[in-house]
Amino acid sequence: MALERSAPAPGAVPPGAGAGRQVWRRVRRRPSALAAAAVLALLVLLALAAPLLSHLTGQDPGAYHDDLVDSARGGVPLGSFGGISADHWLGVEPGTGRDLFTRLLYGARISLLVALGAVAVQTAVGVGVGLAAALGGRFAGRLIGLATDVMIALPMLVIGIALTAVVPPDFPRPLLLILLIGLFDWGGTARMVRAQTLALRGLDFVDAARLSGNGTLRIARRELLPSLAAPVITIAAIKVPTAMVAEASLSFLGVGVKPPTPSWGQMLSSAQTWFRADPAYVLLPAGLLFVTVLAFTVLGDAVRTALDPREGSRLRVGTGKESKA
Repeated sequence: MALERSAPAPGAVPPGAGAGRQVWRRVRRRPSALAAAAVLALLVLLALAAPLLSHLTGQDPGAYHDDLVDSARGGVPLGSFGGISADHWLGVEPGTGRDLFTRLLYGARISLLVALGAVAVQTAVGVGVGLAAALGGRFAGRLIGLATDVMIALPMLVIGIALTAVVPPDFPRPLLLILLIGLFDWGGTARMVRAQTLALRGLDFVDAARLSGNGTLRIARRELLPSLAAPVITIAAIKVPTAMVAEASLSFLGVGVKPPTPSWGQMLSSAQTWFRADPAYVLLPAGLLFVTVLAFTVLGDAVRTALDPREGSRLRVGTGKESKA
């Protein structure tokens, strides 16, 4: 009797052409998820259009304006609310007079690029390591599991600070941040993939592929990876805000991008000395970082629930409401 693929868990989204549409239908039923998606879409659009908006406003993010700051007071912006005017919509940077609106836009490009790039790296490494640990035999699994535990225990911030003394100054800092965050934060993804793979490899469809003469790599590529898509996408969506906070923390500590290239973490690092004199210079990048991280978190939670609606059902136990698939 031919072995058949086991049926997916009730309510789970099976891999297939219509899976994306099914997930989207579930996500759009949550107003909070739609609001988060709209905020992120607007932020990405503004970041991509930063050069155009900079040209339209006539402001260069690296141009100094000494006439817009009060040198007698240490460089505090002239005017109210950080020097807001018709030319400078969000005011100017203390000490330099650089336009804050354009610097925030260019800073969003760096923060989003680093976060998304780091998540891509750590997802690729985590999936590969997790599959190898689950399919490589008992000895390989223990060895890889030990290496994963070591990577999780390593202090990324301390290593990042140490790298500043080793990495050449001309090495691209955004790429350094992507590699640092991505290569030191894949342990959680690897553990999840290993656990899911161990649960999947005993199912009928994997046994059928093995009996058909398929090798380990072919089974992993054609049978296991499609079944792992939902949990991998879920953990990747949740990792994005974590990566953004990590980039801001590293930039705050001086490991991130160097001036004049702006980033939100770098702006927060330089803003700590201006909190009393110019609160807007602190609140603007901090507020944007908070809103972006919150939006990614809300959207990631919505994607997780859409990919496995049983999670939403568990949260509503005792309310008398059932989850609609």
